[in-house]
Amino acid sequence: MNDDALEEIVTAVPGPRTRDLAPHLRAYESRNVTFVDERFPVFWESASGATVTDVDGNRYIDLTSAFGVANTGHSNPYVAAAIHDQAVRLMHAMGDVHPTEVKVKLLEKLAQIAPGSLSKTFLASTGAEAVEAALKTAMLATGKSAFASYRGAYHGLSLGTLEISGIEKFRTPFAAVLPKKALALDYPAADARRPDEGLAAALEEARAALRSRSDLAALVVEPVQGRGGSIVPPNGYLSGLRAICDELGILLVVDEIYTGFGRTGTMFACEHDGVVPDIMCVGKALANGFPISATIAKPEIMDAWPISPGEALHTSTYLGNPMACAAALANIGEIERMDLPARARQLGSALGSRLGALHADGRVKAARGRGLIWGIELESGERAEHVVKEALRRGVIALQAGPLGNVLSITPPLVISERQLFRAIDILTECL
Repeated sequence: MNDDALEEIVTAVPGPRTRDLAPHLRAYESRNVTFVDERFPVFWESASGATVTDVDGNRYIDLTSAFGVANTGHSNPYVAAAIHDQAVRLMHAMGDVHPTEVKVKLLEKLAQIAPGSLSKTFLASTGAEAVEAALKTAMLATGKSAFASYRGAYHGLSLGTLEISGIEKFRTPFAAVLPKKALALDYPAADARRPDEGLAAALEEARAALRSRSDLAALVVEPVQGRGGSIVPPNGYLSGLRAICDELGILLVVDEIYTGFGRTGTMFACEHDGVVPDIMCVGKALANGFPISATIAKPEIMDAWPISPGEALHTSTYLGNPMACAAALANIGEIERMDLPARARQLGSALGSRLGALHADGRVKAARGRGLIWGIELESGERAEHVVKEALRRGVIALQAGPLGNVLSITPPLVISERQLFRAIDILTECL
């Protein structure tokens, strides 16, 4: 397929094959998983670069990277080849008993590219697992058992991560078993025209809240809130939090699961503020589609875990899966080869100008972002839902975000061409 291909709609959307599959999905999958109505979803058949083709042959421009995963492009051939070559040699090993050389190579590579002295890693399969490993690590390192996090934050949906979730609709059904010890802070949003404004007040508010508690092991923060609506904090906020955590003896955990691997214009978003966290969580774009995540910490923090006597305190069957490690190594190589952080900066600057114009003429409430993670805020979730469904009908895949669902999330593959990106933005603008 042409890597610069635009949308091509050949049937009604959703098409007849999708309509045939939807009732089978509904019959056999938990009904809470996939939303289905007469206009949504479509069933994917294949994808390449920044385009997706459904089972009816309709082609779409993807503004989601499949939840921020496909940074080096869907079905990146180098990543796919690495998975294939590894699969025919060794598909699965015993990651915490008899490991593999490819696992060692990935651990070494993560230590090389991670900020500062972050160099010891726990590998897992999902973002929630990486966050849970970070929480456990912080508890062992500090001897404390409570955490601070942010309203609007999304760190996964396991019971452990729900304790620090900032989106109440995910917490409420399970509130009876949550410890309810977490301290919730307000996440500050920068003014796109004055990105330094409000910094001092936001940091003083955070300092006062954190100082009020003596039981906090760590503060968990996203450098840009993704699921919360692509919210960018004032310039210098993360470095200010670093200083506050040092002052109060609280560990700083930065959740880079959405923002890592070039998405914001640097390899990791915390590098915008020159911050080295105590613990960093990564996932999603680590292997460009193969499930793997990692918790990377300073050695003195990770060494709070005891040496394994033959039975690990925290592990999983697929820890360090050989195919996942091979995919991650190939993917990081592609990010470096194509210098995708620089590409995200370049396209993000042009995209910001286009979206800023929509805000200036009153068509949207706000437009905010950094690199290639942007949010277009509308007046209601209903309007955002309409735009997402209408854009799908016209050949663009987008997502809603924000606690109220009123934000259009723009996180395309970092390899998307300028032609594809602005064609998709033109279609979204028409839908607005």
